[in-house]
Amino acid sequence: MSDSLSFPGIEPPSPTLSARLGELADYFAAPTAGRLTDEQRALSLGIARRLVADVAALIDPGIDAAALWEEWLHHGIPGAARLVGPCFARAEEHRWRALSTERAVPTPVADGADEVGGATPDTPMTARERAYLDLRIADRRRFDAYGQPTLAIADLDEEIFRALLHDVAAWRLAAVSTDTGRAASLGDAVRCAVERHADAPDMTAAAISYREAVGAALPEAARTAIAAHDWPALIALAAAAQHRRYTDMALALLTAEMTALPSLLAPLRLDREALAPLEASLAMLTARAVSDADGVTAAETGR
Repeated sequence: MSDSLSFPGIEPPSPTLSARLGELADYFAAPTAGRLTDEQRALSLGIARRLVADVAALIDPGIDAAALWEEWLHHGIPGAARLVGPCFARAEEHRWRALSTERAVPTPVADGADEVGGATPDTPMTARERAYLDLRIADRRRFDAYGQPTLAIADLDEEIFRALLHDVAAWRLAAVSTDTGRAASLGDAVRCAVERHADAPDMTAAAISYREAVGAALPEAARTAIAAHDWPALIALAAAAQHRRYTDMALALLTAEMTALPSLLAPLRLDREALAPLEASLAMLTARAVSDADGVTAAETGR
């Protein structure tokens, strides 16, 4: 979107009008390109808002996160290009999982989809069950108290997290710059947050532990996850098998062409029959952004 658009009879355009005209110009340039639905916009924006509030609380509990977000919405979110990827990936994963929940519960499979479902208080959990439980705990951190999807700070790429910290700290500094003590404490808070982030448990680390615990039973675990629509477990196994971050793997899977799924999930050693429920589930996700062979994404609508 261009900020320097100039149109006859509109001199000079206001920032809001300029943005609207720029968006319309982008649409005119590519009218058939996939567009976000209102649901996708709202989910992604809500995830970004909750993330900003969490980061603000790390820096200074006294920050008015609502005022910060309102100002950023008015003037533009700093580093928006960095945030859209993980926010969109989390939003799409949430839509996908919600869709699966709305559908009929799949037939239980042998060994059970819930790795820890068969454990009793008197039976010690196996290493695989403990790893799966850790994965579920890490996944639960990606929801707020109201069940809304969030991006856990631990799951953020370090570069994105560091940049967001500095953006929030800069906003706060403008308000407390005359208080040298509070201004200095902002820098200390940012440094501490960066140091703690490196050791925070995240979905990627939980995925690696689960993959290691599964061992040679990887294909069986992946088939179980697909049959039960346990998408976090499937994404975790695929991410760890390919040495990718969980968020990156989620986005790759959700935007993959159906014909690309076998190669994308090749390390899991799944046959076509095992992949069928996954393909069917993805096919039902409306407005799914799909990457073609050239890396271009378009929205699949009207299903």
